[in-house]
Amino acid sequence: MSAQGHDHAHDHDHSAIGSGQLKIALVATAAVAILELTGGIAAHSLALLSDAAHVTMDVVALIIALAASIQSMRPANERQTFGFARLEILAGLGNSALLLAVTVLIVVEAVKRFMQPELPEGSLMVIIASIGFVVNLGIGLMLLRANHESLNLRAALLHVGGDALGAVAVVAGGLVILATGMSWIDPALSILVSAIILIGIVNVARQAMHVLLESVPDHARLPLVRESIGKCDGVVAVHDLHVWTIGTGSHALSAHVVLNDRRLSEATAVLKRITGAMHDDFGIAHVTIQFECESCAEDDRVVCTQVDPHAREPVSTSGT
Repeated sequence: MSAQGHDHAHDHDHSAIGSGQLKIALVATAAVAILELTGGIAAHSLALLSDAAHVTMDVVALIIALAASIQSMRPANERQTFGFARLEILAGLGNSALLLAVTVLIVVEAVKRFMQPELPEGSLMVIIASIGFVVNLGIGLMLLRANHESLNLRAALLHVGGDALGAVAVVAGGLVILATGMSWIDPALSILVSAIILIGIVNVARQAMHVLLESVPDHARLPLVRESIGKCDGVVAVHDLHVWTIGTGSHALSAHVVLNDRRLSEATAVLKRITGAMHDDFGIAHVTIQFECESCAEDDRVVCTQVDPHAREPVSTSGT
């Protein structure tokens, strides 16, 4: 017997609110990126240009977050049965590759600045970076109040927080330049911001590879998931267990579950308990369960890729 449970309890009102907040954050962050880019050129500040690249990375991240928020309200179709969530993963990889190239150019320019110092206008650096900090602080407070339960908005909040920290670093550097006239502060800050960008690139690429390789998400390790399913009344064993990520905040599970001998109608109640536990404990909305019974005869036509190592006896591979 094969059964599939799906949790369709998406809160569309919260999704709509999240989309609205993300649109505001996107416009404001893009404005900061443009301001720092033009200001960096005018002030001859490589640090400001580096932070503009950092903010640009987060502009793309917010675009991805907004797309994910909008796509979460789109129903799947007959061809894309899981929807279009992985478009954001591909976009994230493309964004990472582009920013890696920009970061390399910034570091090369910073090395040149060390050898041929150029004193930037510290006052302009401070003013522009301060504006960027104030805008990012406002965006962060807005997202913080918007929806505490949204993983998408929480991720966007982390990006905005990184922008604010970058702006603080540039403000501090500009003040030091104004006080001391040390020109090496600017390229040193640009390398610092480049390191922050590189850390972000590595994290995005690592997360994208985990999704594309259908790795088990960190919050839903197989032993924990198997234990949670095993606690449901009537479950004897779990095998052929798979958990993977479809897109940001969207996870799926499939498993073979062995039940003690019981009526078909009772198996439906077990399915509801399992899907409820998966949703509440691990945030897994797409759950597919194939039930088997202890008394089933073995079937050589079905081959399981994972056998429960804790099962006292070989697990049956037949479906009823």
